[in-house]
Amino acid sequence: MISIENISKKFENGNGISNISSEFRTGLINMVIGKSGSGKTVLIKCISGLMIPDSGNVLFDGLSNAPQGELGMLFQNSALFDYLNVLQNVMFPLDMFSHESYGQRKERAMFCLEKVGLADAAGKMVGELSGGMQKRAAIARAIVLNPKYLFCDEPNSGLDPITSRKIDELLYGITNEFNITTIINTHDISSVRHIADRILFMHDGHAEWQGNREQFEHTENSLLKEFISAL
Repeated sequence: MISIENISKKFENGNGISNISSEFRTGLINMVIGKSGSGKTVLIKCISGLMIPDSGNVLFDGLSNAPQGELGMLFQNSALFDYLNVLQNVMFPLDMFSHESYGQRKERAMFCLEKVGLADAAGKMVGELSGGMQKRAAIARAIVLNPKYLFCDEPNSGLDPITSRKIDELLYGITNEFNITTIINTHDISSVRHIADRILFMHDGHAEWQGNREQFEHTENSLLKEFISAL
């Protein structure tokens, strides 16, 4: 579980986030939603360590820092290396941080590719993959170090509805099977309704609303209802 306590981060232009507290639970899909500029990306960066908050605390199962290799990242544009094939991309974190043999690293990478249905594409270059396949390869890379915490930035961005649903189901299955604390930053209401276990709605840098999927569907919060109806 990840707990955040009164996280704040301000920028010179006045934007940022203020005094946000929440819990992101293990084995569940925790979604952060909100319109552009609401602060959801800043919040995710502060939690994942890509940005240092001005104040507040982030606790990973009670610890102030997550051990190296326990954070997995899925970036919006997949961030795969064009000069490496799919297998090499997935092996990259292992090559950087693992002391296992090449054979063991390759076996782990292939295991992750099988989990996302890309074992047959291991030798392909990134440019040969569709957008959905690239996203699946990026998921395989994000979990190759067997992380306890997985951060996903707009995982369905640029994907068609059918592929988006497949990515949702893949993330949901991986989260449950490996008991990962997964946090997804998204504005995809379809994904929220399909797989979200816990939801944090951001508005103007504040945590405006928090709850589960059923509470989300029956909310009386006027700002959340306005956000939902606008999409």
